[in-house]
Amino acid sequence: MARVLIVGAGLTGSLCAALLRKEAPRPVHLAVWDEAGDSGGRMSTARSPYNPQSTVDLGAQYITCTSHYAKHHQSFYDDLLALGILKPLTAPIEGMVMKEGDCNFMAPQGISSIIKHYLKESGADVCFRHCVTQINLRNDKWEVSKETGPPEQFDIVVLTMPVPQILQLQGDIANLISECQRRQLESVSYSSRYALGLFYEAGTKIDVPWAGQYITSNPCIRFISIDNKKRNIESSEIGPSLVVHTTVPFGVTHLDHHTEDAEELIFQQLEAILPGLPRPVATRCQKWRYSQVEGRPETHSHGMKPLGNKTAFSASNGYV
Repeated sequence: MARVLIVGAGLTGSLCAALLRKEAPRPVHLAVWDEAGDSGGRMSTARSPYNPQSTVDLGAQYITCTSHYAKHHQSFYDDLLALGILKPLTAPIEGMVMKEGDCNFMAPQGISSIIKHYLKESGADVCFRHCVTQINLRNDKWEVSKETGPPEQFDIVVLTMPVPQILQLQGDIANLISECQRRQLESVSYSSRYALGLFYEAGTKIDVPWAGQYITSNPCIRFISIDNKKRNIESSEIGPSLVVHTTVPFGVTHLDHHTEDAEELIFQQLEAILPGLPRPVATRCQKWRYSQVEGRPETHSHGMKPLGNKTAFSASNGYV
């Protein structure tokens, strides 16, 4: 049985694993590794340390189905809608740019529930805190080394992490990429930003008429979402949660600063936009070094693009 390793437990990695399980012509052993402590990638959902039912999406805020995506990938949306993993986004998002034919969806259980669904469907062995450092060819197998633990061998390796992380890998993998391909990969650049999640006590009121708002006049903050309101969740036992996405210039300027310092600056700016906002009982600040490929429109949605950009290595075929 062929052993396949997928590096990255985000949307591309999880969907790739599910499709391989479904479409592979013969049985395969699937493994998914991720350097983080949980699945989701840039579609991550954080939980309050005081109430695990209180969650906030730190990455993509909603899913946009464009007419192009609907034409080519409607079955994926239909499946997720039928299972209740996605539901139509009906809460008001101020400043959202809608194009003709677009449909927006939210995930009632958090945006990472999409990734968890595909990983479960794949039946893959999922391992976290596995940071890949080297990939070498050994006896027609790919020997994959990580920061801790012994290396393991696979017949096929699929890399779904950001391009800069792929280019940092050591070993024989570096020789498989031609000079032309390397130049193309090196030309890919990413925007950076912070996401700050705020969790509040049950009964706290955040009195605004919107569930999300794009901000255009602040040097720090680009988007704010009342996360539970976005998902149409009202509960006397679960406090509201709020997420703030910063502008790209703020993210770039503070990229190498301590997260705690960036968090305080973000909160100061948030108080200027929402005066009287109570102090949260808990926070979660996420630094997105690789937030979005530059050149794409700045949005906080995520289109479902099955397999996305991937790099695969087969012991028999080399670079695919």
